[in-house]
Formats: sequence, structure tokens, C-alpha cells
Amino acid sequence: MKGAKGAKGARRAQGALRSRRPRIAQPAAAREIEAIRKQIENVASSRTPRWNADPDDVRRSVLKLVLTIVELIRQLLERQAIRRMEGGTLSEAETESVGLALMKLQETILELAKQFDISPDELNLDLGPVGKLL
Repeated sequence: MKGAKGAKGARRAQGALRSRRPRIAQPAAAREIEAIRKQIENVASSRTPRWNADPDDVRRSVLKLVLTIVELIRQLLERQAIRRMEGGTLSEAETESVGLALMKLQETILELAKQFDISPDELNLDLGPVGKLL
């Protein structure tokens, strides 16, 4: 009985050794290579654009970043004002004052963007996997 078990164990060990041998890579088909190339192109094209350090464009790039941050703050202030107004913690005069200030701030942002040929759609930051800032 011991001999039978020993023979089975030896065969298992030989089978395990055979399965551990390195496999030789098979050449990929042309369609597989094309699919991989397309995946690489898709990943490369979806990368977030980098900051343009062109000296002639630095002023515009900085203004775009600043206007994006100011627009974010304006939107946050607007949401806070709406919450306070709905909560009844702002008087009518305060509501009117805050509303006018936020409207003027938005007009200023749009005027500055127009002066530097920046469309309102450009006032946003792509945060990668998180999504857009605004």
C-alpha cells in the first residue's frame, strides 16, 4: 500500500514540474496588436493638458486659473446665500445686497475673460478621476 501511494505522489510531483516549465510566448495576431495600439492612443489622448509655459501666453493662463478660482468662490457664496435666505437668517436688504454683489462679481469675471479671449466654458479645471471642478 505504501508503494502505491508513493508512486502516485511521484507522478503528481512530475506533473507539477511539467506545469512549472516556462511557457514560450506566442506571437500576437495583428488585430490584437491593433486593439492594444488603440487602447494606448485612447489613454494618451485623455490625459489632462499641461500648463502652457509659453511666455506670451503666461498672462492668459494665470488669469484663466485666477478667474476659475474666483468663479468657484462666487458659486460657493451664492449657494451659502441661498441657504441662509431659505433659512431666514438674511433680511430682505441683506438678500438684495448679496444678490447684487454676486451679480456684479459674475459680470466682472465675464468681462475679464472676454478681454483675454477666454470663453466661460474654459473657466474650469479637470481634476482627473474626480471630474471637473465646476
